[in-house]
Amino acid sequence: MIEEILVGAIEVPNSAASLRVEPSQERSVARIDALLDAAAAVVDEVGFDRLTTAQVAEESGASIGTVYRYFPDRIALLVALRDRAVRRYRLMASDDIERTSPSTWQGAIERFAETFATMFRTEPGFRIMRFEDVRGVEESGATPDHVGEFAVRVAEVLVSTYGFTPSDELVFHLDIAAQMTESLIERAYLRNADGDRRTLSEARVVATAYLEKYYD
Repeated sequence: MIEEILVGAIEVPNSAASLRVEPSQERSVARIDALLDAAAAVVDEVGFDRLTTAQVAEESGASIGTVYRYFPDRIALLVALRDRAVRRYRLMASDDIERTSPSTWQGAIERFAETFATMFRTEPGFRIMRFEDVRGVEESGATPDHVGEFAVRVAEVLVSTYGFTPSDELVFHLDIAAQMTESLIERAYLRNADGDRRTLSEARVVATAYLEKYYD
């Protein structure tokens, strides 16, 4: 139920429009995953703004031609890596909510924040989640609003599980709460490779403190 709401029909990188070719065999799918794993390693080492297709080829042990077979440019690589990170976060968040079954909506919101912090610490290349916020990184086309879209899905969880009334205002407040929480978590890991504990502690409660102004 929760996974169906939170993950829904998010496209996995293997079928994203940014791919040059559609992988039709298991070997191709595995190769794309290996390229994205390599891209994640490069992002952690030098940052997404300095990633190049040549670095990904070297890190993965593939030829530059193999990289270009699936990804027309570095932006396509970044988009695919970002989409994979989004999906993995939502899968982990839904598993966590279903496993812990928070008794209150405040508990659920804190679990979402905790999962995001855990992914930032353990998922290679997870800092890619916010790469579209950097001006000029998207060279063409509309920038997807993953945080806003996730707020819509979290609103559905609160409505179906905790008796909230659906409204545009609920989605708006969840969007603001998510932006604040994610920014604090990102800042915590910029300050300290293991995450600044005080900042992470505040990130876990800032969303509920904000939302309680409207829904307590």
